[in-house]
Amino acid sequence: MSRIVVIGSFNTDMVVKTRTLPEPGETVLGGTFFMNPGGKGANQAVAAARLKGNVTFVTKLGNDLFGEQARLLLAKEGIETRFIIKDKKNPSGVALITVDEHGENSIVVAPGSNGALSAYDIDEDVYGDDSSDVFLLQLEIPVSTVEFVAEKVAEKGTRVILNPAPARQISNELLGSLFIITPNENEAELLTGIRVTDLVSAENAAFKLLKKGVRNVIITMGASGAFLLNEEGPKMIPVIPVKAIDTTAAGDVFNGALAVAVSEGHSLVEAIDFANKAASISVTRMGAQASAPYRSEIDSNK
Repeated sequence: MSRIVVIGSFNTDMVVKTRTLPEPGETVLGGTFFMNPGGKGANQAVAAARLKGNVTFVTKLGNDLFGEQARLLLAKEGIETRFIIKDKKNPSGVALITVDEHGENSIVVAPGSNGALSAYDIDEDVYGDDSSDVFLLQLEIPVSTVEFVAEKVAEKGTRVILNPAPARQISNELLGSLFIITPNENEAELLTGIRVTDLVSAENAAFKLLKKGVRNVIITMGASGAFLLNEEGPKMIPVIPVKAIDTTAAGDVFNGALAVAVSEGHSLVEAIDFANKAASISVTRMGAQASAPYRSEIDSNK
């Protein structure tokens, strides 16, 4: 099985359940409070590891209690942690999350050490010499670091998957390095200027990204499923309806599962179907990494 290298963030999530999300200037009385390990990079690494991926995770952690706990938790998941960097200046990242009774969420992230992860911090051995590796990246670390990594590994034919979240503008050079990009509707709109509301607008947005050099575009569309466009044409891969209670890490679980299926040599349609199943299970559970399913749960639902 090919190696999956996830380079990204680790945050400690501080979560409050409440009936409704507050409007600007409004205070609402919440319910349950709990803390969970999170961060888009770590969520995706854990999701991939639980689905039997061969995962190496690269992140930058503060020299604090949250950082120490992170290393222990990641190692417990069977993730290779020897390339994790210790930041002696910045604290570990945290996220403040509010989840309403419908499973929708509002998130504010204080990046801390994640924002200090430089390309120069990354050990050269991370890149390896096997072009069959899959690199999975997100945007909770500096874009300059993402660009450097993507361009470096793409030059030798290694497949790069970018989950362009949180939403922000990225360069055409980065887009041209990508094997797969996985925006949701809002992220696709920011990247292309096309509002994604249906299959027609999804195809228009995806086509614009293909023209910028991305080889495969997957637009995740929530309960509708995921839309794929590449040189073979468009295809919508639906999901089985479930009752969502927390959507916090659904996209991260999707991307981790997608990377596993790609690393195992499955077709993109098969990989998306696998990722849809994993994400559907995750939204029926509270928490970020805690919601990621195990491989046995996917296999038992075939």
